[in-house]
Amino acid sequence: MAKDIKGLSQEQREELLSTLKARFEENMNRHNNLEWAKVQARLDANPEKLWSLHEMEKTFGEPDVIGFDEREGEYIFFDCSPETPKGRRSVCYDRAGLESRKKYKPENNAIDMATEMGIELLSEDQYRALQQLGNFDMKTSSWVQTPSDIRDLGGALFCDRRYGHVFVYHNGASSYYSVRGFRGSLRV
Repeated sequence: MAKDIKGLSQEQREELLSTLKARFEENMNRHNNLEWAKVQARLDANPEKLWSLHEMEKTFGEPDVIGFDEREGEYIFFDCSPETPKGRRSVCYDRAGLESRKKYKPENNAIDMATEMGIELLSEDQYRALQQLGNFDMKTSSWVQTPSDIRDLGGALFCDRRYGHVFVYHNGASSYYSVRGFRGSLRV
């Protein structure tokens, strides 16, 4: 099997494209007026982005197109799993938070994982936009991009949806919980 530069075989690519297309067609409310053929053409032209989507899928993020940026000419994918992706939970916010822990360190942190996957954590605004498309994180929570002034003081932000509302909270960047992970975004 031939593999591209990021290691996806033709079979893996076809399986992923089939999964993404089915999800796209099942959730048209997330991307009104967009056509799958155009999305796939962009993915075919950017195999490194397809690899990132594979990583999102592999960690149970259920990525889907949530919009198109007219100015940049890019399709926008977000993790659309009902709860924060299972394969990205129990992580600190960033490397500094992880290294500051004296004991009971988690295996990884959200920022490094996202970077390795070629994606970005959702911002608070992106998280709120996602919540306009459905009810996400009803039992879990997700780290979001944290402003540097908060991070410089040792904190980090996370969001969830409870009682019909989206909440933004703070915690120490070194904290981690079995129900907290992160959601990512990818532009193609």
